[in-house]
Amino acid sequence: MSGRRYTAFSDELRRVFGCRVQRISVDAGFTCPNRDGAAGTGGCIFCGGKGSGSFGIRPELSVTRQLLHGKEFLARRYGAARFLAYFQPYSNTYAPVEHLRELYDEALGVPDVAGLIVGTRPDCLPTDVLDLLAGYARNTYFWLELGLQSPLDRTLALLNRGHDFAAFADAVARSRERGIRVCAHVILGLPGESREEMLSTAGILNGLGVEGVKIHQLHVMKGTVLEEIYRRGEVRCLERDEYVGLVCDFLERLDPRIVIHRLVGDAPADHLVAPRWSLRKGDVLGAVDAELERRGTGQGSAVAKNVREGSTEGIPQRKSLICPSRLQ
Repeated sequence: MSGRRYTAFSDELRRVFGCRVQRISVDAGFTCPNRDGAAGTGGCIFCGGKGSGSFGIRPELSVTRQLLHGKEFLARRYGAARFLAYFQPYSNTYAPVEHLRELYDEALGVPDVAGLIVGTRPDCLPTDVLDLLAGYARNTYFWLELGLQSPLDRTLALLNRGHDFAAFADAVARSRERGIRVCAHVILGLPGESREEMLSTAGILNGLGVEGVKIHQLHVMKGTVLEEIYRRGEVRCLERDEYVGLVCDFLERLDPRIVIHRLVGDAPADHLVAPRWSLRKGDVLGAVDAELERRGTGQGSAVAKNVREGSTEGIPQRKSLICPSRLQ
């Protein structure tokens, strides 16, 4: 195990599979209801033309070929032995169930692909799709990633998300009813949000009972609406030390059972406008570790303090939604 002061996703993967496991991002040709007019047009203000976080994927290849290409690279670079197919760009449940099943089954048919991660929006989870995902959650290693970004409706409107917080909370509840583990995406440093508002998100996630979280700094990509706003001086990005401190504060307030899938976002240098410090991801992660060590705290420190003082506010009762014996 890593010995980190938070519940790292890499540690869970090694515990479950007993080896190095890597995600392989897959572009399966989806779009988004916030682009095609169903919920809006133009997409979120931070999302580029290829979808958020989709750089480096080869969408001209089939799902199988993308995974085989990714396997070769990740096995050589990291020594990975097992892989998760990560359906990442745009909304990866935004299609008929039959088409989704074909894509997911194709991915699981690739040798050494041991599970699925499916990223989507909370308004792209009709009942038949959730029932489909529940089947995968019962029979393989599975995560559903849901974009939240912020629980504040005024911020969601500013981001042009096309849904409100109630839609996210409903999607989480309906997913958990079916035994589907949910990883929430959160952005720290969004325009107009105070430190207290950002940190309150941790308690909200605790209360919803999500099993995972991806924490991401606000960053500005070329060709986005956010870039236009940034260049007009109407929004700023956090400095590195500001972000590190905020992440540590957030982790201290987060239920220690929540798995941390990410603490800092990735972006290629030629597409990133700001903040440039995020290009040194390893340094940022090291700074988070060092700050938690300096404080003598870790994930859930503030939650544990509440328990010692007799308060259970924001601390949900939950059952495990993963059975490692299914993965042998």
